[in-house]
Amino acid sequence: MSGDLNINVHHLTRVEGHGNIVVNMRKGVLEKARLEIVEAPRYFEAMLKGRSFHEAAIITSRICGICSLGHQMTSFKATEQALGLEVSEQTLLLRKLLVHGATLQSNVLHALFLAAPDFLKVGSVFPLVASHPEVVKAALRMKRMANVMAEVLSGRAVHPISCVPGGFTALPTTAQLAELKRGLAEQMLPDLAFAAEVLQTLAGEIPDFSRPTEYISLRSDDDYALYDGDICSSDSGRVAVSEYRRMTNEFVVEHSSSKHCKANRDSYMVGALARWNNNHDRLCGEALEVAAKLGLEPGCANPYMNTIAQVVEAVHCAVDSIAILEELMRRGIKPEPPNQEPTRYGTGVGATEVPRGILYHEYTYDRQGRIVKANCIIPTGQNLGNIDNDMRKLVPEVVPTRSEKEIAHLLEMLVRAYDPCISCSVHMLDVEFIR
Repeated sequence: MSGDLNINVHHLTRVEGHGNIVVNMRKGVLEKARLEIVEAPRYFEAMLKGRSFHEAAIITSRICGICSLGHQMTSFKATEQALGLEVSEQTLLLRKLLVHGATLQSNVLHALFLAAPDFLKVGSVFPLVASHPEVVKAALRMKRMANVMAEVLSGRAVHPISCVPGGFTALPTTAQLAELKRGLAEQMLPDLAFAAEVLQTLAGEIPDFSRPTEYISLRSDDDYALYDGDICSSDSGRVAVSEYRRMTNEFVVEHSSSKHCKANRDSYMVGALARWNNNHDRLCGEALEVAAKLGLEPGCANPYMNTIAQVVEAVHCAVDSIAILEELMRRGIKPEPPNQEPTRYGTGVGATEVPRGILYHEYTYDRQGRIVKANCIIPTGQNLGNIDNDMRKLVPEVVPTRSEKEIAHLLEMLVRAYDPCISCSVHMLDVEFIR
């Protein structure tokens, strides 16, 4: 095609919220390539001011319906650090299980409902009901199983209610844990293996694109860091979570109502691919086998492979959940009232890996246990600068050989590969090319 290109993808579909892809090229010179975030700010940090530590996690879970549990976990950790609330080993194990369940639910949703239609060149998952019914059924079973984990462990699948600062108000029975283990072993693992086989047949549909960047995630000496760890950069190594501000460096850009971030470069990536690049040596053997089957290698710089990394870590989450359930059953569930008696009042920072990447919450409490200052840095905001930089490299590479329709499809696939969570809504897609 010619060296002139003008693309306006208004309200990208199969993502949460409102985002527009805007690309402008004149006579072979790229003038603009970016993802515009056009939603109004939601001011959750302001909503938290004056609220009790009992309310913080309830409020922040409403930031997102898919990542509600991740926001709760991160909120708990910030509050517990600020108030000196120690939690038991049993609570930690149950929380890790919940994080695994949330990761399974979201990764399956993205890989098989939101991204798979791109590989098969259809507009949504609905055509796949007729063409690939077994894949859709497996995806539904896996998502349901992950939701059951949240229901059993925390009271309900969305906006959990029984996990609170300092512990749990209700605990699962040993019989419920045994049933979860059975479901994971007999249903989830076979369905994940089937999904990996299907994605293997679609490997040729993953665009061949590479742009090395900085990858930031949690990193732990003990396990594949989802619940806890240090901040790890592929460029500069590990720092304490308390230093998160110098690893995010938020700044405002004119085309986005969400802030952008940078660390050692002008952008970085968070999410499943970042976790893979920084932590693949901590994955279980079953997950590494799936990674090899799907062509995912350490140091991968292809953002489209983020979807594949999600499937790989889903396998790890299922396998590790079984191990945690076995440990909990071996120990026996002990009645433990949540520890909610503050021993100090100050500032605390929490960081958790939610499906879309590393999430930070920071709260400062007064002596009445009320928040006087709050800061939340969301994974999608951290990825926006990297998406823009990917687009700036991708467009000039594909303009000489691709049609307008193909370029638009590649750009939509690129944004969706990051699994962005702009807000909590989905809209119709309209692509317009202007000569």
